[in-house]
Amino acid sequence: MHASPTPRIELRAPVPPMTRTLIALNVLVFVLMLFGGAGFWHSPNTVQLTWGANFAPATADGQWWRLGSAMFLHFGAVHLGMNMLALWDGGKLVERMFGSARFLLIYLVSGIGGNLLSLVVQGNQAVSGGASGAIFGIYGALLVYLWVARHQMQQVEFRWLFWGGMLFSALTIGMGYVIPGIDNSAHIGGFLTGGVLGLLMLPAFLRGSPAITISQALAGLAWALVVLGLLTHLPAPKYRWRQEVAIQKQLQKLNQVDQQAQHKWQQIMLEGREGSVSFDEMAAQIDAQVATPYEESFEKLSRLSEDPKLPSAALLEQAKAYALKRSEASKAAADQLRHLPFKAGRPAAP
Repeated sequence: MHASPTPRIELRAPVPPMTRTLIALNVLVFVLMLFGGAGFWHSPNTVQLTWGANFAPATADGQWWRLGSAMFLHFGAVHLGMNMLALWDGGKLVERMFGSARFLLIYLVSGIGGNLLSLVVQGNQAVSGGASGAIFGIYGALLVYLWVARHQMQQVEFRWLFWGGMLFSALTIGMGYVIPGIDNSAHIGGFLTGGVLGLLMLPAFLRGSPAITISQALAGLAWALVVLGLLTHLPAPKYRWRQEVAIQKQLQKLNQVDQQAQHKWQQIMLEGREGSVSFDEMAAQIDAQVATPYEESFEKLSRLSEDPKLPSAALLEQAKAYALKRSEASKAAADQLRHLPFKAGRPAAP
């Protein structure tokens, strides 16, 4: 009977390729977000939502990909730096324990699992993002591996790694209950998901059998039931993010219409003062280039959702009133021009 190989964990070994790749990817997304309007020290929620943060009105409105994209977004340099340091510290161990492919699977599924629990707990209350759920999954898998392999490791090495990982996880989760703004649900969801995946993907020499053990099967079943329970208890979105985005886009278009209409108005008035156009021609231009764009904007705004729970609901009402007022005022000005006296086909002197 041959003894099982003893797992060796080289703490000073180079950082494996997948860990480096994930760190580089997170940093790259952060840099790209800086060019997209994000702040270096803090990014507003609007930018995070544009890039794919997790938020019930958006995620539960059919944009389920946010459960994955949110794990690559960070709200500032400190947030990114702390997460990447933790990923570097734990990832280099877990990738060598499980291999690059399984390590990547643990990272991604743990991140999604953490964001799913965050969606259920936070729901409509917070915009969340960050790699911490995935990183906690890495530490969950690390602790499971170390515990199963404890009798095959040097006790000093086991105590240093296992209790160090436990202390880091406990302190970080504990801080989440004290410091506001930390998404503890994502941490806990990622940690538990990573622990289950670590147990399911343990190397055969640690399991003692190439077949799945009873404990692995039970852990996998329990995890599947928990995920099913979360999926059946998703919060109803307070409002639909697509409707909010549609309003914001139309408000931006109205702003462009307003600027162009004011420029056209000044141009038409200048031509009238110079006597290069008749009053009828001025009226026609005002109808076509000023009144009509405002009227079309009002019609488009009127077709949008009027759900009072939408963040931009009040702005929508104000914008409709403004567009209608400017349209009617422009038409009235055009009608007045048509009734002014003429002299030789040119505007009469006031």
